[in-house]
Amino acid sequence: MPKILVIEDEDDIRNNICEMLSAEDYSVISAENGQIGVQLAKEEIPDLIVCDIMMPELDGYEVLYQLREYPATQTIPFIYLSAKSAKEDMRLGMDLGGDDYLTKPFTRKELLGAVMTRLVKQTAVERKSQENLDELRSTITNALPRELRTPLNAILNNAKLLMEDYDTIEREEAFEKLNEIYVSGERLYRLTQNFLLYAELSRIEKDIKLSQALLTRTQTSFSRDLIEEIALQKAQEFNRKTDLFLELQEAEIRLSSSKLKKMVEEILDNAFKFSSFGTPVQVSTHRDRDSFHLFVIDRGCGMTAEQIANIGAYMQFERQIRAQDGSGSGLGLTITRLLAHLHGGELKIESIPEKQTIIHAILPIK
Repeated sequence: MPKILVIEDEDDIRNNICEMLSAEDYSVISAENGQIGVQLAKEEIPDLIVCDIMMPELDGYEVLYQLREYPATQTIPFIYLSAKSAKEDMRLGMDLGGDDYLTKPFTRKELLGAVMTRLVKQTAVERKSQENLDELRSTITNALPRELRTPLNAILNNAKLLMEDYDTIEREEAFEKLNEIYVSGERLYRLTQNFLLYAELSRIEKDIKLSQALLTRTQTSFSRDLIEEIALQKAQEFNRKTDLFLELQEAEIRLSSSKLKKMVEEILDNAFKFSSFGTPVQVSTHRDRDSFHLFVIDRGCGMTAEQIANIGAYMQFERQIRAQDGSGSGLGLTITRLLAHLHGGELKIESIPEKQTIIHAILPIK
């Protein structure tokens, strides 16, 4: 039985609304002013809120603002009630995040129609969210063990060989085994750090206050030397220094050097991993009046439009089988996209399967 909160300072109107809703078997709670309404909403977490606009102490606009700031109530459908029928009043209410607007006096049919429409829509949204969550659980279950198992197996197998052949193994072979252990350990560490970073960025993205705080305390960094250094390191890591082409301009970006470094690392890792030895990886930057633009172009296996749309943590693409190390979770690009978004930027991806991929990061400049 859906629970509906009615916030209305006029007793007769509030009682009439409650009676109409109760007659339809809704569970109804009510508040005589905005302050009580906000408190009740946080305590009861209703499925829908019907709220008057013109109230003393705390009007309907402020009620909605406070509830949208509180994580547990920020997605509750909200229907305004008002004696004002001017288009600008309705527009203001909707711009502030309201879901519907009823003008007084309204009929029983209008009220129940608005309530039913909002509840049905909210049910559909929640169903879709649950489907996405179920899909995420499934992909985590399938992908995470595989992602962790590959470097762990390399570490354990090489360590076992070193122990078994300790007295007879040649120095050069022992060094190779130790190097494989080190590389696998680094990969496992990076994977673990990426999972933790993704979880933290997702938490910030869902919290308005945390997102705003992140923007206000953002540091700046200069781009050219940092990007060149990371690009050369990545090219060396994949033994592809002759495939790297740089065309870089300087810019002071409103992003800390550590976060810019992370973004560039993940974009270039993706470019080298999913393209073949001997094909070019181009890195170019420029700035315009308001933004810094980073382009990374590879001539690899590319992505379909569906794969680009589904880029997210643990999303496994069939293109992973072409990766040099067998991994392809999409987690790195997801982190890059989140970092850009949280700092007022954007990440765009264009790709032609079997031909090329263009990753375009847009970031604010100082």
